[in-house]
Amino acid sequence: MNQISNQVFKFVALGGLDEDGKNCYILEIDDDIFVIEAGLKYPDSYSPGVDYHIPDFQYLLNNKDRVRAIIVTHGHDDIFGSLPFLLEQIGAPCYLTKTTYTLCKSDYDGQFDFNKYKFHFIQPSDEIVISNRRFSLFSTTHSASDSFGFVLRTELGNIVYTGDYITDYTSIKHHIFDFAKVASIANERNTLLLLSESSGADKIGICAPNHRLTPHIKTLVEEQSQRLFIAVYSQNFYSIQEVIDLAIENNKKIVIVNERFAKALPEINQTDTLVFPRGTLIQANEAIRYSSRDIIVLVLGTGEELFDLITSLATGSYTDKTLYIKPDDRFVLACPPVPGTEKIATDALDAVYQTGSEVLNLTRKQISSMHAHEEDIKMMLALFKPKYFLPIKGEYRHLMQNAKIALSTGLGFNYSNTIILDNGMQITIDSSKTLLPKINKVESGDLVVSGKVIAKNDGAILRERNRLADEGIVCLTVAVSSKQQRIISQPEIQMRGFIYLGDQRSVYQEIYQMFLDTIHELMAKRMMTTSDAEKKLVDKLGKYLTKQIKKNPYLEVNIINIDEKDIV
Repeated sequence: MNQISNQVFKFVALGGLDEDGKNCYILEIDDDIFVIEAGLKYPDSYSPGVDYHIPDFQYLLNNKDRVRAIIVTHGHDDIFGSLPFLLEQIGAPCYLTKTTYTLCKSDYDGQFDFNKYKFHFIQPSDEIVISNRRFSLFSTTHSASDSFGFVLRTELGNIVYTGDYITDYTSIKHHIFDFAKVASIANERNTLLLLSESSGADKIGICAPNHRLTPHIKTLVEEQSQRLFIAVYSQNFYSIQEVIDLAIENNKKIVIVNERFAKALPEINQTDTLVFPRGTLIQANEAIRYSSRDIIVLVLGTGEELFDLITSLATGSYTDKTLYIKPDDRFVLACPPVPGTEKIATDALDAVYQTGSEVLNLTRKQISSMHAHEEDIKMMLALFKPKYFLPIKGEYRHLMQNAKIALSTGLGFNYSNTIILDNGMQITIDSSKTLLPKINKVESGDLVVSGKVIAKNDGAILRERNRLADEGIVCLTVAVSSKQQRIISQPEIQMRGFIYLGDQRSVYQEIYQMFLDTIHELMAKRMMTTSDAEKKLVDKLGKYLTKQIKKNPYLEVNIINIDEKDIV
């Protein structure tokens, strides 16, 4: 007789559902919590001053004593971008490959002390045990090298997390899908829950071979007659390796444009990924020794960084003045923009065209992002035949399309065992393998990061910044003495992004007069505080500017009373 399990399983996402990026998923078995991914998301054009968004980790902070591990499956910033922020707060051990660690450390060089965190370096097809729970890893084919999915073995059945993957039978080293292990695990025991990525679910067929860069640039390299610039995301090791292989085959020299990546390259090479044979990689100042037809300039970066580099090369403002795009160069943009970077990508492309060079702009119609398409997803569903299916990682339309794929397979999926969730919605599967109807809500949301400052994304910060961007700012400053009842310093008014220079004089005079009137009123009324005077002036100016100028700038009034006790 089979022993009845007493285990209870819970799942919740803190990010990654109904959005592109910020992936963070939580698997709970009884008292053990395992965090899968800790990513970031790039801001859109309506988020001025924000570098990126990260998940709100409050739920994990509230349960930090139960967090057994953080598992990061590959080296993309939507997967590891918020990892240092999480480690700072909960200090749990982190399991990841050495390549992923190196990329994360490179991105946050100098901002965090990685030596104080607990890292366990693993291989993509390892068997690992964490808190007496067995994880069977399997390598996948993805643009990041050494990416993996895993199977968490529980008494209830297997929990399968696919990671990012495509079906590809001819992949290069460090990008090989371990079909044998996946098939072996699938046949070994029943799968309780399959968690499958969804960001490519709206694409028909399979991803391969449209993900390959080589067919688009092979002839360009073989018949090269001028310098060839190729722009690729620095975390897309698959495409970078394709460029390296073509350079080796055709005796080309590679110059890397990205100081941060070049600095991390020796450590990356120690993992046996992106190994440049001796003599293939050269410095920019060495390029003059070679013919232009023998030089490939590899432009690398993440997100906006890459497009900033492209623009600097096009405008001649790159730090190394010997590197700029000339009219007789050829430029390949193999970096279709990711969400949040569309505008800066368009500006960079326009800047390249203005150089007069030949341009090949590869869009997503020509080179696919390496995420599972419809038939790739069907393959996983057919292999594992899970009792429950939960699409993850994607916008809502992607999640829905992934669910529709499952319903169309004829494998027994229906509306009761195919689950669509939003961030913060927690499901429970009890010891009888029954999905409980009650869905709990846990705290989730966005934190916005600007430099080293982290804040809650409650909307107020972004509304204030958008107001600054759209309406401008007016700053008024003066020092007064309430005891002497006089103005100590000349009133100063600063206006930025508010009105055109030619219109400023009359408006300036009106604002200046209102400022003086309010200050004199403050001096005359001993019961009025400087705070009251500041609020009164903000209200008075706001009404005037809205009525006369039809604009509502951010108003900053600072009346410094040298006689108040809080003045140092």
